[in-house]
Amino acid sequence: MTLMSLAGKRVAILVEDEFDGRELVGPVEALRAAGATVTIVGPTAGGHYRGKGGVVIADLAAGAARMKDFDALVIPGGHAPDKMRMRHAMVDLARDAMDAGKTVAAICHGPQLLISANALRGRTLTCWPSIAIDVKNAGGLYVDKPVVEDRNLITSRKPDDVPMFCEAIIRALSHVGILD
Repeated sequence: MTLMSLAGKRVAILVEDEFDGRELVGPVEALRAAGATVTIVGPTAGGHYRGKGGVVIADLAAGAARMKDFDALVIPGGHAPDKMRMRHAMVDLARDAMDAGKTVAAICHGPQLLISANALRGRTLTCWPSIAIDVKNAGGLYVDKPVVEDRNLITSRKPDDVPMFCEAIIRALSHVGILD
């Protein structure tokens, strides 16, 4: 992967209990290595969230986060998105990101949050196979590929796709602002 500079770019990564560690830590490390400022957003600032692979501490509460302060939103998978979709502030953040055309990247079960934000109608995306029917019922077109990019939406299926997922996010963010 060609390392592109994301200096000045700000990325919010959502966290909730039962996140998949590779799907959260992989993007955090890749984005920081590319120069982006990464903020972990959870239900409460300073909250400790347990997932497959460890514990993550939220930097910012979802209720205090505003998409105008970020260039992108990343939604890791695992079972965390099912919990996130019960948090109005997280649903609102995802909806605001999609409505604003910000880069939104969701992996594994991440699209569950976008289903609750009513943001998938007419979009082509991928996800963990068990939620493909939910994506279809929400008006999305499911395809089984490692990474799918549809305008501002980037999706991937599983932890093995994390390297390609991160490359797509970095590529998208490196182009943000060039044509704006």
